[in-house]
Amino acid sequence: MLHPLLRLRHLSCFLETARLGSLSAAADHLRISQPAASKTIRELEEILQVTLFDRSGRKLALTPAGQVFQTHAGGAMAELQRAQGAVQSPAAAQARIRLGVLPTAASGLVPEAALALRKTRPEVLIEVMTGPNWLLLSLLREGQLDLIVGRMPPAGNAEGIEFAPLYWEKVIPVVRAGHPLAGAAGWVPDDLRRYPLMLPPTGAVIAGSVRAWLHNAGLGTPAPAFENVSLPFGREVLRQSDTVWFISEGVVRADVVAGHLAILPLKNELLGGPVGVSRRPQDGETPVLLKEVIAALEKAAIRQESLMS
Repeated sequence: MLHPLLRLRHLSCFLETARLGSLSAAADHLRISQPAASKTIRELEEILQVTLFDRSGRKLALTPAGQVFQTHAGGAMAELQRAQGAVQSPAAAQARIRLGVLPTAASGLVPEAALALRKTRPEVLIEVMTGPNWLLLSLLREGQLDLIVGRMPPAGNAEGIEFAPLYWEKVIPVVRAGHPLAGAAGWVPDDLRRYPLMLPPTGAVIAGSVRAWLHNAGLGTPAPAFENVSLPFGREVLRQSDTVWFISEGVVRADVVAGHLAILPLKNELLGGPVGVSRRPQDGETPVLLKEVIAALEKAAIRQESLMS
């Protein structure tokens, strides 16, 4: 039974604070005072009898209970918004699917699946949002996204999220065609000291495995020239320099096949990981449209996996 003191203002304030990691920022966004926002969060924690935020750091972080509540509260708010829109503007209502897409899936998997879905469901609007993993997970929990397609989220950020793998993908070092190391027989990790490195940012899912490989290869903790997982930026930097980029294979596969970039072969491969679909747990039957989207992704994944090096 719903607690009689629970109000929409509690949910709105909680979701904005969780998204922004700051009571003051949430208060500004909601156009209320910070003391009012703080009081609202305290009321909500008293109603639920749990602590929703870890207040020990500079930014507010969700506790495990907070992550679970964000998933359900966000989904409830999203459903209310859709219900309101359907009632107020039924003629303008359109079936839509909202996808969060990480870099590894943005170049091949998701475009292929989206185009396939358009052939069978041309009336459906496919909304795509890219961004860092933490942001997309937050939007998924809030009900602002239906699915995230990409790497499996880190264990510490996976509370209240279900992940279904589609295929396994490697992390690889790539360079421009014509780079001194491209096609070089018997290159060794120590050769990398002569070239600028482009590494995944600290918050990226693959960052830990890349830095662990560099350390185990005897390179310690090298200072990168760039931190990036974006294809347009990475492609252009590699084209104009001798930079070596460590990135998920799916991000650069089309450029490798086209001959613009070259993979440096590794004797000891980097730790790979599963690419798949993250979603909120479903109460009851999965909606038909969501099933069709997942089926399109599964079919596209079979072809994408066959293209792996």
